Amino acid sequence: MSIIKEKGLTSKEAESLLKKYGLNEIKEKEESYLHRLLKRFWGPIPWMIEIAIILSAIAKRWEDFAVILLLLLVNAIVDFYQESKALSAIAVLKNKLARMALVLRDAEWKEIEAKYLVPGDIIELKIGNIVPSDVKLLDGGEYLLVDQSSLTGESLPVHKKQNDELYANSIIKQGEMLAEVKATGADTYFGKTVKLIAKATKEQSSHFQKMVLKVGNFLIALTVVLIAIIILHGINTNQPTMELLIFSLVLTISAIPVAMPAVLTVTMAIGARKLATKEAIVNRLAAIEEIAGMDILCSDKTGTLTKNQMSLASAYLSDNMTEENLMLYAALASKEENNDPIEKPIFQYIKEKNLEKELKGYSLEEFLPFDPVHKRTEGIYKNFVFTKGAPQVIIEQSDEKDFDKQKAYAEVESSASKGFRTLGVAYRKKDEDIYHFAGLIPLFDPPRDDSKDAIEEAKQKGINVKMLTGDNTAVAKYIASIIGIGDKIDDIYVLKGEPVEEYKYLSEVITKAITQAIYPNKSEEEIEKTVGDIMKKIQKELYNMPIPKGTIKKHESEIIEIIEKDNGFAQVFPEDKYFIVDELQKANHIVGMTGDGVNDAPALKKADCGIAVSGATDAARSAADIILMAPGLKVIVDAVKLSRQIFERMKSYTIYRIAESIRILFFMTLAIIIYDFYPLTALMIIFLALLNDIPIMTIAYDNTKIIEKPIRWDIKEVFILSSWLGLAGVVSSFLLFWILISKLNLPLDMVQSLFFTKLIVAGHGTLFNTRIDDWFFKNPLPSAKLFWATLASAVIGTIIPIYGFGVMTPIGWQWAGLIWLYAAIWFIFNDAVKMAVLKYYRVRYHEQII
Repeated sequence: MSIIKEKGLTSKEAESLLKKYGLNEIKEKEESYLHRLLKRFWGPIPWMIEIAIILSAIAKRWEDFAVILLLLLVNAIVDFYQESKALSAIAVLKNKLARMALVLRDAEWKEIEAKYLVPGDIIELKIGNIVPSDVKLLDGGEYLLVDQSSLTGESLPVHKKQNDELYANSIIKQGEMLAEVKATGADTYFGKTVKLIAKATKEQSSHFQKMVLKVGNFLIALTVVLIAIIILHGINTNQPTMELLIFSLVLTISAIPVAMPAVLTVTMAIGARKLATKEAIVNRLAAIEEIAGMDILCSDKTGTLTKNQMSLASAYLSDNMTEENLMLYAALASKEENNDPIEKPIFQYIKEKNLEKELKGYSLEEFLPFDPVHKRTEGIYKNFVFTKGAPQVIIEQSDEKDFDKQKAYAEVESSASKGFRTLGVAYRKKDEDIYHFAGLIPLFDPPRDDSKDAIEEAKQKGINVKMLTGDNTAVAKYIASIIGIGDKIDDIYVLKGEPVEEYKYLSEVITKAITQAIYPNKSEEEIEKTVGDIMKKIQKELYNMPIPKGTIKKHESEIIEIIEKDNGFAQVFPEDKYFIVDELQKANHIVGMTGDGVNDAPALKKADCGIAVSGATDAARSAADIILMAPGLKVIVDAVKLSRQIFERMKSYTIYRIAESIRILFFMTLAIIIYDFYPLTALMIIFLALLNDIPIMTIAYDNTKIIEKPIRWDIKEVFILSSWLGLAGVVSSFLLFWILISKLNLPLDMVQSLFFTKLIVAGHGTLFNTRIDDWFFKNPLPSAKLFWATLASAVIGTIIPIYGFGVMTPIGWQWAGLIWLYAAIWFIFNDAVKMAVLKYYRVRYHEQII
């Protein structure tokens, strides 16, 4: 190794290289503040408002110009402000994702953030580390055992030695070596992979976005037809063209859901901020609503349902062996500094039992790390050698005179059936050739404390949680049963069809040949017990071979039936997750998916809501809709409850918006055609839209009930309910209009002011009709923010016509009070209409689905 490499880079060299190559991170493309603000002024709805502003300026109607411009700016700025607050909260959480690296700088080992690594840096890699960049291994160690499965798809860890290259984001499973950084950031193999994954962004729209599109198209079509009628009527009655155009455009703006994008964004952004407080980053706002309809959640086991930390079960001891001595011998065959998850509980036991003094009494001369050939570790001391590893290896190499071999094997099988992983421990004197069996240490990854409660709560919310794990079936069944998922856990191969008898026979022949070569003294029964993994791997390869004539393949309906009925699957590979999600979606399920690796990215993207679990790779995070910073399912359940509240708010707003558009459009059209009179001026319509849109933003904070089952958009119910409420409003308005014009013969400008007041007050009342699917006085009551914002807007909308302020004819307090009374009576009537429509529709719908 050169002197430079022995000392590493200097801080000055590193700073220079950092400027040249940039930070060692996958930089997400971020929108500038200016671009995010300007895009609020681009699109069909903003264009319509901007045309109205231009026409107002051409006609020199500066009052209209100012108010319409204000409406445009308010919508854009409020939307921008709320999104910025959500993004800021998310950015704070993302800072917690920083990784550290041990690097040689200025001839000293320093721990720095991995993003500051540069090509040429010397770093230390050891067990448990995530490789921070593409590197070339140097001397300083014998070998590394590296898990590259999240990058290359290799199912088994691979051995790496001096001069081999490692990819960023690989995981060191065993060993310790020095390495030289060769590529950082986007130049790494991992970075290039992330780019490809990020490029293939989600193309599917959320169910809410599809619904918004349907609502928008309906209202636009309805508006175009009715505005065309008004324009034709205006042309026939020789009205000024410019006045007619401005009025028609302004009426269009008031009828089309101008505030819908802003309300949607604000509501979702506030939901994202709430989730951020629970350490969940939302990548795609629409995913919050998507979770509301999620009826199946496919979950990882390790780290999500379990603690991802090994715990000890009751040990099996050979004659004359104490548990303390067994654990001491196991510790002597381990290295604490390796931080091996399997060894951590052993050293924890040593500390709890105060055995550190006995442990320090032995001086380690040589340590042989675990390797897949010998399947054990070994600690060599002055007089003794201690070893631990795969139980069958330890049992076979131990003196049979010391213990009951068959009983030990039975204990291994018993532990495996409970989902425990077993370590065998043995020792010998240096001058002996055979080991003495000490005992067996069962280890298992215990369930998280909150897993059982979270799964029970998810079930109560109508979500079927399925476990997908790469572990064997015994482990999966054990964990699934104790956390309440269920014990119907199958091997993934049940979904892939049964191979012909020739394949089965070939599999058995190959397996026996291999195992007998490795363990020639074992019986067939013992072989089958101890090398099941070999059979699994051979079978997997056979299943993937070209299928000859006669192979039994399951029909897709059978596959879907199995997936729906099972509580989970074991021996699952990343590609199997995609397959399961795809099949469930074909069966009309809304599917959530958890994952952590690059190879999980397709499944995360395919799922209706992809969830990157705690500790996931950057690639998985970029593909996911929601990123969990804390382990466990609890935050997902919290997201479900939050999303269902948001769904109710969005549904309430949608029904309100359609009903209000129908009220305004139909009433204005009828009044103009029948009476040849405009009930509102263009300026009044602008004020009406402004006063409606500002308080509607507070619906994002409204109190709503949490539905106990997955929610889906019933667009038929939405249109039927909103149409009836809209028609009731038309009847209410036209009745009042007829009384004021035909019976009381009030001046026309006075009628316009009265109608402005009526539409403001009644419109705000409609929101309280639609916010829950029960009587308006039932719980949950409106939130304080929604109530006071709406009341304030209604009061302002009443004060303006009371005094006129030069923009309309004053009506005084008496008329204002009568309008409020009239609106209150119709508000109660509208609530009765809502309840009758819901009762009729839902009873009829229920009968249909039965």
